[in-house]
Amino acid sequence: MRILIASEHRMLVGGVEKYLQAVIPGLLDRGHDLALLHEHPVNPGAETIDPPVGSLETWCVAQLQAQGALDSVEEWKPDVVYLHGLESASLEAALGNAYPTVLYAHNYDRTCGSGTKCHAFPNPRPCNRRLGAMCLLLHYPRRCGGWHPGITWRRFRRHTQLNSQLPDHRAILVASAHMYREFQQHGVSRDKLRLVPLPTTDSTPKATAPAPHSETGGILFVGRLTDIKGVHYLIRAIPGAAARLGRPLTLTVAGDGPERRKLEDLAHRLGVAAKFMGWVHTPQKLELMRQAELLAVPSLWPEPFGLVGIEAGSLGLPAVAYAVGGVTDWLIAGETGEPAPGDPPTVAGLTEAIVRALADRHHYGKLCLGAWKLTQRFTVESHIAQLEAILGAEPVPAGTTQFAVPRNPLRTYES
Repeated sequence: MRILIASEHRMLVGGVEKYLQAVIPGLLDRGHDLALLHEHPVNPGAETIDPPVGSLETWCVAQLQAQGALDSVEEWKPDVVYLHGLESASLEAALGNAYPTVLYAHNYDRTCGSGTKCHAFPNPRPCNRRLGAMCLLLHYPRRCGGWHPGITWRRFRRHTQLNSQLPDHRAILVASAHMYREFQQHGVSRDKLRLVPLPTTDSTPKATAPAPHSETGGILFVGRLTDIKGVHYLIRAIPGAAARLGRPLTLTVAGDGPERRKLEDLAHRLGVAAKFMGWVHTPQKLELMRQAELLAVPSLWPEPFGLVGIEAGSLGLPAVAYAVGGVTDWLIAGETGEPAPGDPPTVAGLTEAIVRALADRHHYGKLCLGAWKLTQRFTVESHIAQLEAILGAEPVPAGTTQFAVPRNPLRTYES
């Protein structure tokens, strides 16, 4: 099978590229021919998603212009386009008109005017609204995104254009039951929707159950430091949790972003022992997960999946998080971690979740084991096997339902 992968970047920028970096070698190993269409040029010396072994023909839209890139693709003759979201909606449309396309919806670009699926005023809380004109009217009253009207309008217009192209895809893949319901709400039929959870890319689940993590009091956050990631809620929750547990808790923040200075000041004012590491490479991140007692994913917006929870679970590290979005597919109360109410999220709710996770060592040991067990499902090999079948499948006749997604399809796992 000749598979064209279409994505914004060829160099490693974020989660989408990390995913492709893991999946491309697996598809090549199975004998498929791959090519990559990417929009942005590669910076000299930057890490790319190119496979370590094997060839990958690539075309850069910024260098060839859109028509030149499309001409190169036409000459290559792909059987299917595996689409991961392009900055240009018109380029996506051109590919969809010329070839069968399978879209992996990593985010809310097609179902939200701002892409965050979250209100900021009067309090942060997830948004369940279907994309439409009302989203534009509520943008400023609910503070869904930025303040610049021109940027707001351009973003809304692009997202509505991408939304209108959803029927053109042969299949739409999502990572969680939450995202499955999100796209159902936006009119995508079950014959096109496929639930294909993301695999662990930075860590491989241990073959044997790890021992419970030591009682270090270390809480770890991994991610970009923006408002919707909720680290300010986490910092405020730690003093109350430490007081109720009767032992000190420390915070390690692995990540960077525009809120870092404010968060450092907040931790200092509240007397929270916090270490801000900045961005860390994969080996250091995994070592931080081994040293921590608990992972915190305090996202105020509905994460489409929250892969960091699976990565931590593969090392037997349980999590606390607000129960919103795709997080609820892997954060199972009392089994893989402890959730806090997320609509709306509160500091008190997160405090309570931390206490439930850490107060009893027997219960904590169960969480460590449960987190590890669940991650056995999220291997690259199983993901590629599922993906390969979808990319090579014939179109399903309209109205045919291949399967029905349960309320939480990952809720049950082998004991």
